[in-house]
Amino acid sequence: MFLSNVIDQTIKKLKSQTANMLTLINLSLGGYAIISSIHGDLNLSLLLIFVAAFADRFDGMVARKFNIESELGKQLDSMCDIISFGVAPALLLYQGILHEFGGPSSFFTVFYIACGALRLARFNITENNGYFTGLPITVAGCLATLSYLTIPILPPQTFIFIIIILSLLMISPFRLRKV
Repeated sequence: MFLSNVIDQTIKKLKSQTANMLTLINLSLGGYAIISSIHGDLNLSLLLIFVAAFADRFDGMVARKFNIESELGKQLDSMCDIISFGVAPALLLYQGILHEFGGPSSFFTVFYIACGALRLARFNITENNGYFTGLPITVAGCLATLSYLTIPILPPQTFIFIIIILSLLMISPFRLRKV
C-alpha cells in the first residue's frame, strides 16, 4: 500500500514535469547550437536548431495532452525560445555570412535578437485568443536557419534583408491563426 502510493506520487510528479523537460531539451539544443556556431561547426548548429524546434513543438502538445499547462511552463518556454530561435539562428547567420558586412551586420544581428525578445514578452502578457500577433519567434528562427542553406545561391546582401524582415515581422501587429 505504502509503496503503491510512493510510486503513484512519483509518476504524477514526473508526468507533471514532462513538458518542462522537453522545454529544457529545447534550451540545451539551442545552447549547443550556439557553441557549435562559435566553433565554426555551422552545419551541426543548423541541425541542432531544427531538432530544438521539434522539442518546442512537442512541449506544448504534451502540456495540453496531460493538462499540465502552467504559468511557469509558459515563461520557461519563452526563455528557452529566445536562446534556440533568437540567439542561435542569429549567430548561425552572423558566422555563416553576415560577419562580412562588419558593424551594420552586428547591429542587425542584435536587433533580430531584441525583436525576438520583445515578441516573446508581448506574447506572455497577452491573452490567448487563438491568434499570434506578429511572426512567432520559432517560425522566424526556423526561416533564418533555413536561409543559411541558401548562402551559396543568394547574393550576400540578401541575408541582411532577411534578418531585418524577420525582425520586423516578429514585432509587427499582423495576426496569424494558431495551428
